[in-house]
Parts: sequence; structure tokens; C-alpha cells
Amino acid sequence: MDIQEHDGAVTFAVRAVPRAKQSEVVGIEGGALKVRLTAPPVEGKANEALVRFLADALGVRRGDVSIVAGERARRKVVCVQGLTAAQARARLGLE
Repeated sequence: MDIQEHDGAVTFAVRAVPRAKQSEVVGIEGGALKVRLTAPPVEGKANEALVRFLADALGVRRGDVSIVAGERARRKVVCVQGLTAAQARARLGLE
């Protein structure tokens, strides 16, 4: 998975899978972090759940996590403020 680092933030691709039994990181799929979410893909609920889940997993505030591309798609690009690429990999269990 490619994690880009710039200006005190990291960006990476996420493949969101809504309506799962539990929210969890499943692994890497097609170069993107695959995340299962319990929320349905309606009215932005899955996006909100993704932001909450990633903030908790990465140990940052929810306001530090934003979806910068793909809000209406399953494949998204996420930006997280205040982390290095190494910290993100370690906190997501990718090392």
C-alpha cells in the first residue's frame, strides 16, 4: 500500500465495504487499505463511519481525518493530519 507523506499529513487509498458484520481492517486490495464498515452506503453514513473508524485506529482526532477523493465511490483517498507514513503503517498493523 502506498502512503504519501506531505506537509505533516499522509494520504492513502481506502477500499470501503459497507454493511459488514463489524468494522475492521481486512488487509490490502489493489493497492488500497480494505476496510469493512457496519454502516450502510446511504446519506454519507459509510463515509462518517470510515472517518470515525480510521481516527480511532490511528489514534487521531476525527477532525484530522478527511476524505479527499471518492466520496461517492467505494475506493476513496483519505488524508490524515499529524502522522508520518511510518506511524500510519504501524498503527494500522501493516508492518
